[in-house]
Amino acid sequence: MIDFYTWFTPNGRKVSIMLEECGLDYTTHAVNIGKDEQFDPAFLKISPNNKIPAIVDRDNGRSLMESGAILMYLAEKSGKFWPQDPDGKWKTVEWLMFQMGGVGPIFGQVHHFERAAKEDVPYGKKRYGTECRRLYAVMDAHLEGKSFFANDEYSIADIAILPWVARYEWQHVDLADYPNVKRWFDSLMARPAVQRGMEIPAG
Repeated sequence: MIDFYTWFTPNGRKVSIMLEECGLDYTTHAVNIGKDEQFDPAFLKISPNNKIPAIVDRDNGRSLMESGAILMYLAEKSGKFWPQDPDGKWKTVEWLMFQMGGVGPIFGQVHHFERAAKEDVPYGKKRYGTECRRLYAVMDAHLEGKSFFANDEYSIADIAILPWVARYEWQHVDLADYPNVKRWFDSLMARPAVQRGMEIPAG
């Protein structure tokens, strides 16, 4: 059994989708970051960086923060969505890191400057909006003739990228401009486990 600490964010949804796809038993604990619940001292013991998501695996007492690390852990635990032959493994890690180092930080800055900033910052909007669209172009070119990001099989790389693309409207992006990304996105969003994972925590 896994204790899963999360909120309604792309990073949280990476892990909820993974848990649903793997069919692992878990209990969800909502951490309302709008009320600063991530700074609770009890949560700090689980997630030293005060960020969601985080998990505690009751099977062995191991706790983990950082969504990319959690995806790799759950893939290893379940034996799913992360090929272990060297070529397949590192191709998957390559695109997982593309999300962790590029898509997540850049799209997150777009969300901030477009939706949360207390003042209008045109430079921030232009800088991060331009880089966001560049990353969409990278993804679109890579997905030409492919169904998935790594090894042409569904993996933790796809699971990591999907919840960030799901907020394309927040980024003022029209997926029709990136037809390969749109095809990939529509295909994954039709998966029942993805649909369930996107609704966690309930309500």
